[in-house]
Amino acid sequence: MLFNSISFALFLPIVFILYWFATNGNLRLQNILLFISSYFFLRLLGLQIFILLIFSTLLDYFSGIKMHEAKNQNLKRFWFWMSIGINFRISWRFQIL
Repeated sequence: MLFNSISFALFLPIVFILYWFATNGNLRLQNILLFISSYFFLRLLGLQIFILLIFSTLLDYFSGIKMHEAKNQNLKRFWFWMSIGINFRISWRFQIL
């Protein structure tokens, strides 16, 4: 599914309507809906990109946890730059940037 396809022209209004009307302003449900619909959309672009997205999401999530648990500023910086470095290397390797 591409942004200029008919299927996206149908997908976007459905997500938009669900976001504003089916969730009744519940921020948690809205975030879950956007998360699931984003992953669904990106899965349709290709399996390789989808797997890289899942890896990057997990890497950033656990790096964020480690940054939160870190006692000193240098350790926080380490986890921050490690996450950025790995994400940049992956995107460069697979020519996503």
